[in-house]
Amino acid sequence: MSNIAKAFADGKAFIPFITCGDPDLATTAATVRAAAAAGADLIELGIPFSDPTAEGPVIQEANVRALAGGVTTDKIFDLVRELRKDVTIPFAFMTYANVVFSYGAERFIKTCSEIGIDGLVLPDIPFEEREEFLPICRKYGVALVSLIAPTSEDRVAMIAKEAEGFIYLVSSLGVTGTRDSITTDLTGIVRRIRANTAVPVAVGFGISTPEQARAMAEVSDGAIVGSAIVKILAKYGTQAPEHVGEYVRSMKDALRTLA
Repeated sequence: MSNIAKAFADGKAFIPFITCGDPDLATTAATVRAAAAAGADLIELGIPFSDPTAEGPVIQEANVRALAGGVTTDKIFDLVRELRKDVTIPFAFMTYANVVFSYGAERFIKTCSEIGIDGLVLPDIPFEEREEFLPICRKYGVALVSLIAPTSEDRVAMIAKEAEGFIYLVSSLGVTGTRDSITTDLTGIVRRIRANTAVPVAVGFGISTPEQARAMAEVSDGAIVGSAIVKILAKYGTQAPEHVGEYVRSMKDALRTLA
């Protein structure tokens, strides 16, 4: 069983997203450890980029703060090396193609494999262009995570058949950010995905409350939360890890009773 598969092996998965380096890398490390201890099943680590096109204002601002603080890809690799001394749950990097290209795709993905990164999420790479990265990811055993959006209807089966690690199902149109309600009917999309693959499906974009997480996990295999956690980090700064831990615990608790 792959490390990512383990995240979904014992019920519904809760997947927090954390922007590395916001407010600093020491706080990121403490936040990751707090989230893991509170029950996170997989953690998405955001590598900051100057033009994060899929992100709403909350995560955009976190990217700006992290980059202003001097965060680099190499420093984030060192952070993961340190975390892997005691954190065993799966990690996936979420970043943009330009970050990988500028570092050198093979060098980047090879390093991911060496330091214990299990998956890579690149929201600005269309499915049809993933061949630029897919062979390298397979060479080094890093899952290239596919995204499926509500507008992907005609392509769901095609994307699902090729999926690896897990599928990131985007709950609603637009950019990341908390939403008062999520009105997209995801049941039909998940049904089509499951007709074409056994790879688990996690829903992200807009989830902020335990009730929303539970509702999304009822129709999928897990819930992904980013902006709500980044808001906690923006509010509490270096004191945020404890608060993030409490938040993650409340979200995971909401999913524990689902089969």
